[in-house]
Amino acid sequence: MIVCSFPPVARADAEILILGSMPGPLSLARQQYYAHPQNLFWPFMGEIFGAGPDKPYESRLELLQARGIALWDVLKECFRESALDADIVENSIIPNDFPAFFAEHPGIKRVFFNGSKAEQAFRRYVLPTLEVESLELVRLPSTSPANASVTRENKLAEWRRIRPVSA
Repeated sequence: MIVCSFPPVARADAEILILGSMPGPLSLARQQYYAHPQNLFWPFMGEIFGAGPDKPYESRLELLQARGIALWDVLKECFRESALDADIVENSIIPNDFPAFFAEHPGIKRVFFNGSKAEQAFRRYVLPTLEVESLELVRLPSTSPANASVTRENKLAEWRRIRPVSA
């Protein structure tokens, strides 16, 4: 089935961009980033920035944005039969409009990828289209429940690398 991502969550003063690949079925149904209850994204954002799943979704987004963090997905559209990134049909990928996004958010200098598919797709489909200087690209372990090969503690240690430049 063809799936489409959400608009970015970003203020004009964002310094950090966190990118996933494509929202899963539950996130799409709820129209919320990282809505699956076993996804560790929001628990990690709670531990790092106080934007945890105990807060209403809109409050979490506001807290991240206040810390200079933007959220988006690399893919605008793709064909995928399941929630797994491995099931994304490569020749169906349409990336989001990153040249326009970076033009509107010139303060973003650090991009963190939530897993390897997001990084791979960004490097393949987006990076060649950009004229952005000195962009730091960092892959973090996926927060998806499908990524069981890395312990929660090790994932969280890696995710703690996200800090606003001005902090």
